[in-house]
Amino acid sequence: MSSIADNIRSVTRRIQKATKAAGRANGSVSLLAVSKTKPAEDLREAAAAGQRAFGENYLQEALEKIDALADLPDVEWHFIGPIQSNKTRAIAEHFQWVHSVDRLKVARRLSEQRPDHLPPLNLCLQVNVDEEDSKSGCRLEELPELAAAISELPRLSLRGLMAIPDPGQPEDHLRASFRALAGALADLKKRGNVTGPLDTLSMGMSGDLELAIAEGATLVRVGTALFGARDYSSGTGQGGPDTRASR
Repeated sequence: MSSIADNIRSVTRRIQKATKAAGRANGSVSLLAVSKTKPAEDLREAAAAGQRAFGENYLQEALEKIDALADLPDVEWHFIGPIQSNKTRAIAEHFQWVHSVDRLKVARRLSEQRPDHLPPLNLCLQVNVDEEDSKSGCRLEELPELAAAISELPRLSLRGLMAIPDPGQPEDHLRASFRALAGALADLKKRGNVTGPLDTLSMGMSGDLELAIAEGATLVRVGTALFGARDYSSGTGQGGPDTRASR
């Protein structure tokens, strides 16, 4: 049975191989370890193997892990799940990144509630590239206006875009979804009215990270390939259609 450290090395090799195949610079794609439903001990094992960025979908579970791993100050926490307005303060106070903002109201709350002593909160806008009614994310046509408004908010740094294409679709459709997100980011950069680094494409999971990297992903969200299948028997986080945010 492979250890978490072995799995991290295996996924890292996949990322490096895909990056090279795409003609991109080594190190231009980073790994976000998606650790929802996994115990803090698994995250500690991953951190010992060199993994530093962890993605969590469920706030209360994440806060418990952040507290349990407080002795690891260089761990970077990413919130990647659906955001309810009553959860924004805790997210603003405890995370370095948020990948799942799709409404100006939520962004305003995160900006207002980000403590002054912390650096700006890194933010990715979630885009519903496949226009599925069951999914969170703004529509592509809404993106330019929303990005421009959010980029003006203080205490936030607009880093880029995130999407969760349906992994069950054919490869050519999946590739087109990734390409659409990359094109949307390129368009924002050209417009000139959106401030922020705009340097991040958060897309790709365990089963499709190679396709995502070929289309420009700078960050892949991988869970199952690192930690194994998830156990939802406790009921944690079984609340909505975006529980598949990363695999």
